[in-house]
Amino acid sequence: MTPFSPQDALIAVMMVVSAADNDMSEEEITEIGKVVEFAPIFKGYDRDRITNSVAPAVVDLLQNEEGLDALLGMAKDTLPGRVRETAYAFACDIAAADGAIAPEEMQILEIIRHRLEIGRLVAAAIERGTRARHMKI
Repeated sequence: MTPFSPQDALIAVMMVVSAADNDMSEEEITEIGKVVEFAPIFKGYDRDRITNSVAPAVVDLLQNEEGLDALLGMAKDTLPGRVRETAYAFACDIAAADGAIAPEEMQILEIIRHRLEIGRLVAAAIERGTRARHMKI
């Protein structure tokens, strides 16, 4: 496995949230694509890395008993501190993308929050922003 770039780590975190309920919905996959396409942090990112490097590495890691821990440790080590909040925000957006946050997704968000050392108040603000962005009339 080639080393993950910070952008790869962001994508890996989003993929973990999407896979948490054992159903990567079309809405979640589409949301990951939108984030990669439009978020400034992905400017110049080679999108082929998603299918050629990141997705296979995430699948391999998650097949191991300690894979989630290893993946989140890699993300923490790879992401500069200020970008960990971005990772959590993207993770929340993926969880909310299909209109309902499954209990498994809530649990994985909690794990991500702790592993990336996102403070509770910061997490609450991010979660509230996610709720506002995904609200329907």
